[in-house]
Amino acid sequence: MNIMLVNVTERTREIGVRMATGARVRDIMQQFLTEAVAVSGLGGLIGVAGGLASALVIRLFGTAVTISAGPIVLAFGCAFLTGLVFGYLPARKAAALDPVVALASE
Repeated sequence: MNIMLVNVTERTREIGVRMATGARVRDIMQQFLTEAVAVSGLGGLIGVAGGLASALVIRLFGTAVTISAGPIVLAFGCAFLTGLVFGYLPARKAAALDPVVALASE
């Protein structure tokens, strides 16, 4: 959420240009929610890959490791939902910007 809030702050002028050229509140919300979900989804994939790699390394040392799909899906789902939930507030903040104020900032 912190990263997305900084992203909105840094891109205030871009948001103002988009709104001044006809982008609706829904369009701005969709853009920032998509970015938040993409970032958290990528993080989830990296986390799952790291967990699987760790399990395989542990298996190389002779410890019995069982890999099942349930925890993998749960971990990725949590990362994905976290991005969606914590991306909503920054997206709402970006969509609520006044185009004139956004263009005048910097």
